[in-house]
Amino acid sequence: MKFQAKYKPILLAFFMSMFMAFIMSGVLTLINLGLVDGLFLKWMRGFLIAWCFAFPAVMLVAPVARKTVDGLT
Repeated sequence: MKFQAKYKPILLAFFMSMFMAFIMSGVLTLINLGLVDGLFLKWMRGFLIAWCFAFPAVMLVAPVARKTVDGLT
């Protein structure tokens, strides 16, 4: 399935927020809890909560970050 080019910013935000929330929630869950029973389920719960905040945050912050980078390069 291919999406139209006009959806690139939304798709980028979707996947960027998903990957970042997945990685960061895993790292922080492991740091805070260590290797405990049920780690994966705790990680997935943290990931879903984090992603609910990460996606809107990326949508809001991406234009500012893009302008900042444009100004620096």
